[in-house]
Amino acid sequence: MSKNKYRHRARPTCDKCTSDDCVCDVVRRIVKAQNEVGDNCCTSGCERSVRELLSGGRNHGPANTTIPFILYCKGTCKPFIGSGVFQASHGRGHRRFFECVETPVFRAKSFVKGSDCCVRLELLMPVNDECGCDCSCDTESSVCPFFPEDSPVTDFQATGICITVDLEHFVGITCLDPITPIPAYA
Repeated sequence: MSKNKYRHRARPTCDKCTSDDCVCDVVRRIVKAQNEVGDNCCTSGCERSVRELLSGGRNHGPANTTIPFILYCKGTCKPFIGSGVFQASHGRGHRRFFECVETPVFRAKSFVKGSDCCVRLELLMPVNDECGCDCSCDTESSVCPFFPEDSPVTDFQATGICITVDLEHFVGITCLDPITPIPAYA
């Protein structure tokens, strides 16, 4: 058996949905569900994930607040890799610097006022037991480098970095199980 039992999973198809707004509709339901369970401000199946989020989770533990998801671009069917820049301090002198992050995983924050398909997304960083994800390999055409076999992703961290996208430029969406992300660094 292959080392990676998930290697042969089906990829999303590039066929047009029955509704031109199918990705918009799914993300709209995610935003609505997240708004019902908690604060939605910036600082494996979508239907199941929405139901789980609204029901409070499988194990009757603390309710989750987020349905992380991956978007696939129209035309190429490649995953959308979001990127953003944050400012942090380094060392005793509290010297400030800027650092770039990339991730294919997002949290829907809100729709742009007056828009049906423009949405603010927060970048969620995959986290492993070593407190990060080294994704220095080719990430342009696959999400798999963000989920390395030798260092499994155990959680996601909010970044506080939001981007605004037009969902009409996407053909597919993959929802992950509901989570409560690790809070962004202040």
